[in-house]
Amino acid sequence: MATGQPTNAIGVRHRSVLAHTPDGMASLAGSDCSAKMEDVAQWHKHAQRVKVKILQQVQDQLSDILEKALTEPVHASVNGKTAKTGSSRMDDGKVFMDRVSLLDELFEISHIRTIYHMFVAVLLIFCVSTLAVDYIDQGRLVLEFDLLFYAFGKMGTVTWVWVLMFVYALLVPYYALLFWGSLYHRCTSKPGLSLATALVLATLQISVLGLLPVYAVVRHQLPPASRFIVILEQIRFLMKSYSFMRESAPIIMKNAPKEGEKVRFPTCSSYLYFLFCPTLIYRESYPRNTHIRWKYVAVTGTMILGCLFYSYFILVRLCVPVFTSASEQPFSKRAMVLAVFHSILPGIMLLLLCFFAFLHCWLNLFGELLRFADRMFYKDWWNSTSFANYYRTWNVVVHDWLYYYGYRDFLWLSKRKFRTGAMLSVFIVSAVVHEYALAMGLGFFYPVMFFLFSIFGVVFNFTMNDRRQSPVFNIIMWACLFLGQGVQVCLYCQEWYAQIRCPRTGNSFWELVTPRSWSCSHRK
Repeated sequence: MATGQPTNAIGVRHRSVLAHTPDGMASLAGSDCSAKMEDVAQWHKHAQRVKVKILQQVQDQLSDILEKALTEPVHASVNGKTAKTGSSRMDDGKVFMDRVSLLDELFEISHIRTIYHMFVAVLLIFCVSTLAVDYIDQGRLVLEFDLLFYAFGKMGTVTWVWVLMFVYALLVPYYALLFWGSLYHRCTSKPGLSLATALVLATLQISVLGLLPVYAVVRHQLPPASRFIVILEQIRFLMKSYSFMRESAPIIMKNAPKEGEKVRFPTCSSYLYFLFCPTLIYRESYPRNTHIRWKYVAVTGTMILGCLFYSYFILVRLCVPVFTSASEQPFSKRAMVLAVFHSILPGIMLLLLCFFAFLHCWLNLFGELLRFADRMFYKDWWNSTSFANYYRTWNVVVHDWLYYYGYRDFLWLSKRKFRTGAMLSVFIVSAVVHEYALAMGLGFFYPVMFFLFSIFGVVFNFTMNDRRQSPVFNIIMWACLFLGQGVQVCLYCQEWYAQIRCPRTGNSFWELVTPRSWSCSHRK
């Protein structure tokens, strides 16, 4: 032990001496610096992990807060009353609040606005290519819109049919409600009065809003776009008049007037406003903006015209040449497969244009003109990882109507016992209405959309449900949309040219419902 202590002391003194030499100082400084650098690097990595974790938690909490704010507003308009909690939403129906459309918010971001600019650039390329082809073929620079003028022909007939439907939808349901409501609390047989009024109104609805538009479309042989205007307005007036009766009648039934008082009815002005505002759920009042942004109206109207010409160029450049030549060739499996995949690009572009032109531009245009503040006409359907979410977010306006008057009323009638049956009934009704609009608009019966909607749509709704959260399912959803749009564009275009090449020889039932593309053989 006595010999060990001096040796240790010598070693300490030796290291102390080395530390004071230049080489020793550099060696120790280098080791200390490398140790510190390692510590800093490890701390950096740890800080990055903590940062990512904190940001994820904040994002989740903000998402929960925003979702709660949207679904459980503190104060909102429900049938002209004030809802204080989210529970009233289930009791009183849809809650309207001041909201802007999602794309209007996203267009404030330069990256998203650039995607919009890319679509505008493609439209310009279509215009230039059309001018170049016309110059090469005909030696002139003229943009011809013969197909567009044909599609929107006979607008005079469309106008008088629309005026008749509008006057009927404004007056008949409103005064039918006034007649029924004025007698309801005085009548001894309330069910008999309600049943008789419902039968008379249903008969008038079928005769005027049901048969008149169909007669006008068939009798006057309206072109496709004019047909769609009449049929879609027919469906809109039917849905709006039903919502008006469905929302107003229970209030009259519950609020019996006191002695000497009169029954309180909805005002005609509120119903007139409802017929034009961009919603299918009736309320006596809605959240309103303070003024109209006329610049926004002009820009939105310009975008609608741009989408119209965009669709025209897609049909003229990507569909008409392909299917005109294909209709002159004999059928083959190879040609069919190539036609389907060729139709994917125009199909998905037409889908996006229909969404942007109608659900964003058209509804926002009327919302701005009427100062309608609730602009949530759609949600972020493009981020959906399930078809169940896609169906809920693609068209919120129609989804709300189907949910409150189809799905929820079905559950109420069945005492909440048949949720699957309620969902299937909504799918079938939606598929039938979509197919009816297409059949009347195109002028032939070819149930492609009904088949895809009622069979594949139902299967995907139950298999790709809300439990699917992986981004892989978003890819699957988009792939299915691409393929579905390709199939629809391909088959409907083939049937259109088959109807021209092989016109019907009779008006029998089977001749009307049998697709011509199935039986029309190749003719030179």
